[in-house]
Amino acid sequence: MAKQIRLLSLIPYQVFPAVMGGQKGIALFYKYLSRLLSLTVLTVQKNQASEPYEIINTIANGSSRYANPFLYFKLKKIIAQQKSTHLLFEHPYYAWLIFLFKKLSDHHLIVHSHNIESERFRSIGKWWWKILWYYERWAYRNAHYVWFKTTEDMQYATIHYGISAAACAVIPYGIEAAALPSVAELQLAKESLRNMYQIADDETILLFNGTLSYKPNADALMAILEKINPLLQQSDLKYRIVICGKNLPAHLNDLKSYQDQQIIYAGFVDDIDLYFKGCDIFLNPLQDGGGIKTKLVEALGFGKICVSSANGAIGVAADCTGGRLKIVADKDWAAYSKAILEASKPGNDNADFYALFSWQKIAEKAVRILGQ
Repeated sequence: MAKQIRLLSLIPYQVFPAVMGGQKGIALFYKYLSRLLSLTVLTVQKNQASEPYEIINTIANGSSRYANPFLYFKLKKIIAQQKSTHLLFEHPYYAWLIFLFKKLSDHHLIVHSHNIESERFRSIGKWWWKILWYYERWAYRNAHYVWFKTTEDMQYATIHYGISAAACAVIPYGIEAAALPSVAELQLAKESLRNMYQIADDETILLFNGTLSYKPNADALMAILEKINPLLQQSDLKYRIVICGKNLPAHLNDLKSYQDQQIIYAGFVDDIDLYFKGCDIFLNPLQDGGGIKTKLVEALGFGKICVSSANGAIGVAADCTGGRLKIVADKDWAAYSKAILEASKPGNDNADFYALFSWQKIAEKAVRILGQ
């Protein structure tokens, strides 16, 4: 059945090179998906990439690309050339285009939702979120299938957008790993971090990572600095908190005023995997933003203990993590700090997590859906 599927995907924004979590979520999904079926990507001109599938980067970069009626005819031409059977739209931004193809073609239409966009913008105070709500609903209702990142998003869409559950599936963010890293690999990474930042052998390494200009991440950082860390300082725990991420607001001055409070600001790092492997506990105290938190999935994929707020754990059930995920009620900082202090070393089994979140398994699931 996979050999009969010829998938054409429309990505209307920059993905390559894949650096941020969302970009990697698409690039890695397509990497594994293209091993199972024929895949072509139509995308914007700024996406210059060499991938194991065809990329046609002829869409203009300007904002007018979202309302360009000539795109319909361009897409029709490419469909004829590629003999495409299925059209995949990343995000619901082309609701009007999905509507046209629903009315004028017999192609299978899929929207790949990365979160409930209207709710995400509502949570960060954008006044126009309700307009997006109707537009997003229009896109989902005209698609034959909608792929969501989390069960929570899927449930929201069935309740508030009136989409049939039969037309929905959860296609989560994934990881390339299919097994835990070796003990030697983890130890080498930990020693590298200790040497780089003069962290003592008896100090627990806590990690927070994210783009710090993004409001949910910025709010989480301030919770660490002003709520969680002061409580940890009252305990007997010996620790250092390593903060990774670019675009730290200028008024925080590279966190220099926190250097005597067990805080290390690493900034943007080239190899974030080293930090995931080397840390003991990953901190994920996000309070808003919606959708699955990609860094949480990555940290769990490296076998790390993760202490998360309830909001930050959306899309990841604790019972599939082998005891690694500790979920605390939002903004209960006393409980959050306690969870850090009581965290114990996880076991050696993480098979349930990989069965759900490895990219190979996710791609196989997507192909099964397309073949129905």
